[in-house]
Amino acid sequence: MADLEGIRTGRHCVFALHAHLVFVTKYRHKVFTDRHLTRLEEIMRAICADFESELVEFNGETNHVHLLVNFPPKVAISKLVNSLKGVSSRRMRQEFPELVRHYWQAQRLWSVVLRRFGRRCSDQRSAAVHRAAEPSGLGHARP
Repeated sequence: MADLEGIRTGRHCVFALHAHLVFVTKYRHKVFTDRHLTRLEEIMRAICADFESELVEFNGETNHVHLLVNFPPKVAISKLVNSLKGVSSRRMRQEFPELVRHYWQAQRLWSVVLRRFGRRCSDQRSAAVHRAAEPSGLGHARP
């Protein structure tokens, strides 16, 4: 069932929810090094695990990070983002005191950025979801 890869099932649902998140540093300061990004990825993975979510991809540069998160429908994306930003900011400032000097007034690592990303499933993915949702799992998908 290669076409069902990435599709998760719950008790009464079949889902594949992904969010592409971009977190930008406050004032777009270029503060991250490879060491910071490595630790930041570890922190983000731990937070996602607490929410029964999966950090599929992580990438970053000196002033922002990209996350692709696979999460279940019971998780409110706003609560997940709030925890990702809050906990990572606090831990990074505790573990790397050199970051504090950039944000001595704000006491925040991340800027407030409102971005929405939505994407409809492709026909092939949609067909796989329909097949998985049928009781036998072998039914016909809608055209």
